[in-house]
Amino acid sequence: MSEPNITKRALAASMKELMSDVPLSKITVYDIVKHCGLNRQTFYYHFKDKYDLVNWIYYTETIGFMGDFTDREHWTDGLCKLCIYMKENKKFYINALNDTGQNSFSEYLLQFLHELILSVLEELKGNRTVPAEELQFISDFYSFAFLGLISKWAKHGMKEDPREYVGRISDLTVGNVLHKLEEYDTKG
Repeated sequence: MSEPNITKRALAASMKELMSDVPLSKITVYDIVKHCGLNRQTFYYHFKDKYDLVNWIYYTETIGFMGDFTDREHWTDGLCKLCIYMKENKKFYINALNDTGQNSFSEYLLQFLHELILSVLEELKGNRTVPAEELQFISDFYSFAFLGLISKWAKHGMKEDPREYVGRISDLTVGNVLHKLEEYDTKG
């Protein structure tokens, strides 16, 4: 592993440990570098602020769940693996979901869900002519619903098995989306 990645990972590990007990809003760059024995200049060489670091953590830790599971057959696998990973890092991700606003995990997760759902919709629509605005609306609806459900699951301690929880989400989703897209066969 290259030197910059070692340093970034040290800063990330420090942030994750701090966020296990302290809300992100209360953590300073000074706290992060003091915790891992680095200096502020080193921090700012790699990240512009604590939110940039947190986004780097989200991106590097969840990238495997994003690209490999964007088709109709596997979208629930990706969502399930993401929830399992969140559960394995429970304190950090519960704290991350409690932080809202720009560059928050909720915003990052919402964008991930939106892209995931949109890619599944593109596959499901097949040869149907579905307006782009309609696909965006459906993706918005389900991404906000999924974010709400995942946030609720996390805030209640992630007690339910992620496989069962995502399965319940899937059961409510797939048939309804197909039904909505099939309407465009009769409209076309």
